[in-house]
Amino acid sequence: KGQIYAYDVDSRRIAPLKERADRAGAHNVQIRTPMRTRDALADLRGRMDLVLVDAPCTGSGTWRRNPDSKWRLRPNALAVRLKEQREALALAAPLVKPGGRLIYVTCSVLPDENEEQVGAFLASYVGFKGVGLHDANIPGHRRGLALQMTPLATGCDGFFVAAMEQAA
Repeated sequence: KGQIYAYDVDSRRIAPLKERADRAGAHNVQIRTPMRTRDALADLRGRMDLVLVDAPCTGSGTWRRNPDSKWRLRPNALAVRLKEQREALALAAPLVKPGGRLIYVTCSVLPDENEEQVGAFLASYVGFKGVGLHDANIPGHRRGLALQMTPLATGCDGFFVAAMEQAA
């Protein structure tokens, strides 16, 4: 019941999704690809119950598994990712219907990409409020309303999850 819409500004990253959805038996997945002539998501504005932003990030949560990757980061990489994260949130916010939720996820452990990004979003988009994840039975550190999973606490890569709700 319902539809899942998948979108990425880089069509190469979303290309494997059709095969994965077919393999999983998911027949309600609509894949949207970037368009140069119009907004590929315009018809979804204000209609989505839940929007998940799997934000581009530095990948600092994977450094335990891939320690060399931190040395491959360019000096301006964090600034570039922060800008991309703001743009992803700005693209996602209008899609959420009143009473709907926006979930923001990174594989980062850096506060700049996580709590600070969510705080800036909530300050700019006053129609949204943070929603606590306290009842989620997931090991990790609660950071305000959000959840930070670290390799130390969970034995897996580091992730950050925050939920925000659009006023009804």
